[in-house]
Amino acid sequence: MSSARVIVASTRAASGVYDDLTGPEIEAWLSARGWDLHPRLVVADGADVALGLATALESNPDLIITTGGTGISPTDKTPEMTRPLLDAEIPGIMEELRRRGAAKTPRAILSRGLAGIAGRTLVINLPGSPGGVRDGLGLLDEILEHSIDQMKGSDHDA
Repeated sequence: MSSARVIVASTRAASGVYDDLTGPEIEAWLSARGWDLHPRLVVADGADVALGLATALESNPDLIITTGGTGISPTDKTPEMTRPLLDAEIPGIMEELRRRGAAKTPRAILSRGLAGIAGRTLVINLPGSPGGVRDGLGLLDEILEHSIDQMKGSDHDA
């Protein structure tokens, strides 16, 4: 069974001012696919995201999905906190997510999220909006199983 961790980057949700809507949606999606979930982390934007990612990586999950902090506001720092932890980026995942999102709203191109590999963990930065998360999960529905198999050393399908 594959394991996953969800990290919510939201200063308002971390302080209790705002209910986290996207973390439970991501967890429900993973659970429906049989993933073993580590407890969700809800952290403030910025440096707390780096700490949350480092903590999550210590347990060596197969997948970490972050939500939030990928926009262009001054406090959106999830990509900056993610990039130093990645051994390799996978830009095509986020390019496709932005392309799909832009078909619905031009604002999707403002997302700066990253995707990549940290050790043996696939890390995906999804936007903090429910629509952006649904778009991201739709894309992951198509590629996640193959991505995890490839990271674990499986050969390409014939």
